[in-house]
Amino acid sequence: MRTARIMLGVSLGFWSLALTACPDRLPIGKVSHDPGRYFNREVTVVGRVTNSYGALGQGVYEIDDGTGRIWIFTEKYGVPSRGEIVSVTGRIVPGVTYEGRNYATVLRETRRRKHPNQ
Repeated sequence: MRTARIMLGVSLGFWSLALTACPDRLPIGKVSHDPGRYFNREVTVVGRVTNSYGALGQGVYEIDDGTGRIWIFTEKYGVPSRGEIVSVTGRIVPGVTYEGRNYATVLRETRRRKHPNQ
C-alpha cells in the first residue's frame, strides 16, 4: 500500500512537470495583435498552410487559423505542403512594424507536428 502511494505521488509529480513544460496553444490573431507580449517566448499555434517557400530543408511558410496569419521560419524540418494542417511551437522574433502597425510577425520553429484532425 505504501509503495502504491509513493508511485502515485511520483507519477502525479512527473505529469505536473510535463504539462507545465508545454506551451499553451494560442490563436494567431492574439499573437499578431500584440507580438511584443510574446517576443522571445515559446508559443504554439495551429493552422492550415497557405503559402510555403523552401529549399534544402529550410524556408518559410504561412499558416492561417481563421483568426489571423503568421509566417513560420524553419531551419530543420523543411516546409509543409500547402493545405496541410500543422501544430507549430517556436519563439516569436521581431518582424516588420511601421507607424505602430505590425506587418509581419514571425515564429521561429522549434517543433512541428501534423495536426491529428487532418
